[in-house]
Amino acid sequence: MPTLSKITPCLWFDTRAEEAATFYTSLFEGSRVVEVTHYGSAGPRPEGMVMTVEFELAGLPFTALNGGPDFTFDEAISFQVSCESQEEVDRFTDALSSEGGSVGPCGWVKDRFGLSWQIVPTRFMELLRECDAEAGQRVVKAMLGMHKLDIAALEAAAAG
Repeated sequence: MPTLSKITPCLWFDTRAEEAATFYTSLFEGSRVVEVTHYGSAGPRPEGMVMTVEFELAGLPFTALNGGPDFTFDEAISFQVSCESQEEVDRFTDALSSEGGSVGPCGWVKDRFGLSWQIVPTRFMELLRECDAEAGQRVVKAMLGMHKLDIAALEAAAAG
């Protein structure tokens, strides 16, 4: 039985909740599918169809719901992934944008399910904290011109 949390994001899918949960748990260490429930004869979806998938990403609880085509994701909600290295930035950006996803400006990625992610190197935030105002502006300007964030280019911008 899954552990209940005070707050659990519920992601609404039409029919691909289990596929999405399996994909997301394959990307993040410490992740797993916890439980899958199915619609019964009372509906409103076909009996036997996956209704919910309880899963954990890096230990955080999520629910995926096959609720129907009524709602879709937009950029008003995104998940930020903090990355310790360029290799991690590359891996998450490439994996999340694969098979129909897309890479947007400033480290944003939309996955094949339409969910938005922000792939952010921890070094970006460190540079903003460490730099004086002028160097910080250079870092932000460099970031605004990127799609996949490039740690070396951000550091070069900070250095001037």
